Amino acid sequence: MTREPRDAPQFYLTAPAPCPYLPGREERKVFTHVVGRRARELNDILTLSGFRRSQTIAYRPACEGCRACVSVRIRVADFAPGRSLRRVGLDNDDLIGEERPTEATSEQFSLFRAYLDSRHWDGGMADMSMLDYAMMIEDSHVESRLVEYRRRGPDSRQLGRGEGDLLAVCLTDVLADGLSMVYSFYDPEHERRSLGTFMILDHVRRARALGLPHVYLGYWVEGSRKMAYKARFLPQERLGPTGWTDAT
Repeated sequence: MTREPRDAPQFYLTAPAPCPYLPGREERKVFTHVVGRRARELNDILTLSGFRRSQTIAYRPACEGCRACVSVRIRVADFAPGRSLRRVGLDNDDLIGEERPTEATSEQFSLFRAYLDSRHWDGGMADMSMLDYAMMIEDSHVESRLVEYRRRGPDSRQLGRGEGDLLAVCLTDVLADGLSMVYSFYDPEHERRSLGTFMILDHVRRARALGLPHVYLGYWVEGSRKMAYKARFLPQERLGPTGWTDAT
C-alpha cells in the first residue's frame, strides 16, 4: 500500500449557493489550501486543472448537472488583436503599468471601493473592508505581483512608472507556463477607456516578454454577460473533458 505524501492537498466541497452568473441556478465549489513549501508548484498544477486562486485557497466549480464555467487561457505566441482591441490599446497608450510588491495601500483600496460600488454593488465582495482587501492582496504563498496603471510622465521611460492618479490595478500570479490574472479593478469614471480589456492586452505583452506561453483569464460562462468579454481574446484554449483545446 502506498502512502499519500504528508503535504498532499486535501479537497473540500462547499454547500450550495446561488449562482452569480446564471439566474435560477446553484453553484458548489471544490477547494483546497495552497500553502507551505509546495504552494507554488501546487498552484501551477491546480491552475492547469481549472482552479482559480483566492488568497490561500484554490477553487473550481463543482456544480451538479452543470458545466457552464469553462477555464480559458490566451495563446500568447499566436495572439493578434483585431481592430477593436487595437483601438483599446491606442486609447490607453498614455498609460504605463508598474510592477509592485503585493502590499495593499489606501490608494488602491479607495479605487477598489469605487469600482465595487459602481460595478459590483450587489456582489459577494461588496462589503469588503480595508482588512479584507489587504488579505486578498497579501495573503499568498505563491509568486504574485501587483501592476498599477497611471498616466505616463516625462520620466516614465527611464523609471518605468507613471504619474498622477491611480487608474487601474491587477493582481497577478506568475506560473511556470504563464500569467494568471487573479483580480483586476479600475476607475469607473474612465469607462470609455475599456481599462479591463487594456489590462488583459498588457498582460499578453508582459507574458510575451517573459517567454511565457499563456495568460489565464479564469472562467468564461456562455450565456453570462459578465463573462462574455473573455471570448474576444483569440486564439485561446478552453479546458474541457479531454484537456485544453483550441477555441479559435
